[in-house]
Amino acid sequence: MKQHFSAITCWVFDLDNTLYPPECRLFDQIEVKMTNYVMTALGVDAARANHLRNHYWQKYGTTLSGLMLEHDIDPLPYLTDVHEISLDHVPTDLALRSHITGLPGRKIVYTNGSEYHATRVLAARGLTGIFDAIYGIEHTNFLPKPGPDAYAAILKRDGFDPTRASMFEDDPRNLEVPHRLGMRTVLVGPPAVRPYIHHQTEDLTAFLSQIVA
Repeated sequence: MKQHFSAITCWVFDLDNTLYPPECRLFDQIEVKMTNYVMTALGVDAARANHLRNHYWQKYGTTLSGLMLEHDIDPLPYLTDVHEISLDHVPTDLALRSHITGLPGRKIVYTNGSEYHATRVLAARGLTGIFDAIYGIEHTNFLPKPGPDAYAAILKRDGFDPTRASMFEDDPRNLEVPHRLGMRTVLVGPPAVRPYIHHQTEDLTAFLSQIVA
């Protein structure tokens, strides 16, 4: 395993369901808040709001993108509202912290959520202070993964060499563009057969232990 990452000098991690296990079910809380926001903003009932939340996520990559493109919704109040969730049941992972710290080179978090949300979750996981940069959707002018323009914005902002970088993601869709850019791709979640996925794991901590060993 280690030899596959010997040339990597930049490690890019998604946040939700990647740097914490999906068993934390944070998106259960976020989806409820998204649906409530859509209900209020668009004046629709719960069933219609829930449909639109999922439809926009499927079509545009995030619910927010659909709300911005089709309803001219201001993104900042939305991001603040939907990420005000409880993190009481998110466990710290000191082994994960140790392994990420042991990776050679630059470490980045890049999420379709907000930087504020990422900072809170990292603190709950015991991962504060080990990343060189944290990028939320506000840093891509609200363009979401998996769109190529979103990755281009992060590359322009950060300046890392994608041919010497690795991307860790729970959503298979979000690994196609990184692969095309020359990144080594790791799916963190159930197996999915895609030609652009190099590695797969359901245990990020164990996977990284093989690299830093």
